[in-house]
Amino acid sequence: MSSSGRIAIITGANRGIGRSAALHLARDGVGVILTYRSHAEEAAEVVKEITDLGPAAVALELDAGDVGSFDGFVTTVTDVVKQTWGRDSFDYLVNNAGMQIPMSFGEVTEENFDRVVNVYFKGVYFLTQKLSGLLADNGAVVNVSSAMTRFYVPQRIVYSAAKGATEVLTRYLAEDLGGRGIRVNTVAPGPIATDFSDGLLRDNQQVQDQIVGVTALSRIALADDAGAAIAAMLRDDNRWVTGQRIEVSGGIHL
Repeated sequence: MSSSGRIAIITGANRGIGRSAALHLARDGVGVILTYRSHAEEAAEVVKEITDLGPAAVALELDAGDVGSFDGFVTTVTDVVKQTWGRDSFDYLVNNAGMQIPMSFGEVTEENFDRVVNVYFKGVYFLTQKLSGLLADNGAVVNVSSAMTRFYVPQRIVYSAAKGATEVLTRYLAEDLGGRGIRVNTVAPGPIATDFSDGLLRDNQQVQDQIVGVTALSRIALADDAGAAIAAMLRDDNRWVTGQRIEVSGGIHL
């Protein structure tokens, strides 16, 4: 079945992996509601890129770690899908929004712990819960995790643990939403050359060399490598795949 006429919500899509996923979906004819926490100008540019490809797009501000704002966000989404697409539902949800506070086990404070968990686990749980009534039957959800749930990386203890919790959540949601034909999967990217972690991988040749040395496909990943995989998991070609963790890491630390 063609994806034309369908609608995706992608959190944190003003840059990086989320932006790439949005553009791949737009090329499939999917309309996009993209969220951003800051950098509204970047979000506006992504909207223009999507509409230039044909589908409609809307950018909405959202702090993915602020659960108290989600009811208002759902109300706004309800209005947007009606006004923009003449519908009362959407088809795909991509929980992608992220942030980083690199800290070792002994350095983590409760405040920093809560900030990370609120974005990567609590926020994913409750945003999905609150949007589930608008998510169309036979739709799909992708939760973006990390290859770091599989291997150790210094100063990523809370980040990786929160991502691991969301991977478990994915399997439970696949069961809970499966009766409606809704697929729920995890896409777990490896290290990617974006501005994440202040561009550590993108801008540091030594770090790049270290990553390439332990990656089977022997190159640095780009946002488009993960964005393409997310879009692929939403397509009907993968209609019989649910509850799965798909790692998109080029074979790092095999």
